[in-house]
Amino acid sequence: MSFYEQHILPHVIDFACGDKVIMEQRQQVLAAAEGRVLEVGMGSGLNLRYYNPDKVDFVWGLEPSEGMRKKAHKNLEQSPVRVEWLGLPGEEIPLESDSADTVVLTFTLCTIPDWNAALQQMRRVLKPGGKLLFCEHGAAPDEAVARWQNRVNPLWKKVAGGCHLNRRIPELIRQGGFDIKDIEASYLPKTPRIAGFRYRGYAIK
Repeated sequence: MSFYEQHILPHVIDFACGDKVIMEQRQQVLAAAEGRVLEVGMGSGLNLRYYNPDKVDFVWGLEPSEGMRKKAHKNLEQSPVRVEWLGLPGEEIPLESDSADTVVLTFTLCTIPDWNAALQQMRRVLKPGGKLLFCEHGAAPDEAVARWQNRVNPLWKKVAGGCHLNRRIPELIRQGGFDIKDIEASYLPKTPRIAGFRYRGYAIK
């Protein structure tokens, strides 16, 4: 990884993804987490405060960036649940099949290079009847906003660690073999519209 990716980008992502509006979204989606949880793209551990220790046994935190794992130190110390780091990307989940009760995706699917391979891995490790909880930003339904997302996306990816503005999140999840059972979609308040169209819900395999 470059100096920017290792030492600067983790602080930028932590700041942007720790915004009050984003944190409220995290809290709402994580209320349904239970059992053994796999969080894909744990980053700096912003979600940890929202795991209910009465419902969650422990969390596997999948995060390939060493810089993000270092940034997570404070949140790990304050975590209400035990965390086991998995220092690999979403395409390489080192868990046995049917081993997780819940898989969590929060503002992560936009960045994973091979999203289909990653979703296939998530589906493999999720138990039958388990839930994929997701809260992701992606392609907006309004033509004018979508045009700007497509225009800005090449530059955005370079400065935002590979993040895509225009991924069609529901389509990706379905193509990954999941059955979406509940989904909400809307623009987040006080957020630039090109980066603020949010999909939140859950799916099963």
